[in-house]
Amino acid sequence: MSDTLPPCPDCSSEYTYEVGGLLTCPECAHEWTLEAETEAVGDGVIRDAVGNALADGDTVTVIKSLKVKGSPTGIKAGTKVRNIRLAPGIGDHDIDCKVDGIGAMQLKSSVVKKV
Repeated sequence: MSDTLPPCPDCSSEYTYEVGGLLTCPECAHEWTLEAETEAVGDGVIRDAVGNALADGDTVTVIKSLKVKGSPTGIKAGTKVRNIRLAPGIGDHDIDCKVDGIGAMQLKSSVVKKV
């Protein structure tokens, strides 16, 4: 095992430690395996909530209602978002898009489903 352990995937704490075969975060108590860490980084493909691979220009549907700061209605479940652009590496929000009635925003791939 290397001297440096990866940060916690939940809270990004750098104070992780190893207990048996698990990596543990002392700040949020999240436990994971090093194999799960490498699988998550693995192929670099961004997938939707059901596991379909997403690509630039795809159309997706929002699967749950989302609150939007500054908007009284938010985004309702079932809203179609056309012509998405993938933006990996910006935290959890890995989709750049324009939502009709709301405007430009970033979404998590875990709350959309490919149409």
